[in-house]
Amino acid sequence: MATDDKMRNMAEKARGKAEEAAGRVTGNRRVEAEGRGTQAKSDLKQAAEKIKDVGKD
Repeated sequence: MATDDKMRNMAEKARGKAEEAAGRVTGNRRVEAEGRGTQAKSDLKQAAEKIKDVGKD
């Protein structure tokens, strides 16, 4: 996996965690759910990158 892609995915996951926590603290369930969605999207991107890496080997 390219280092820059990995860093972007990690940053996106961190942003999702922060968004989820903010939603939990404020009681805003929509923001909390969006944060979980952002994390899931980041996990999917990271998995796709790993699959690409396996294909290269």
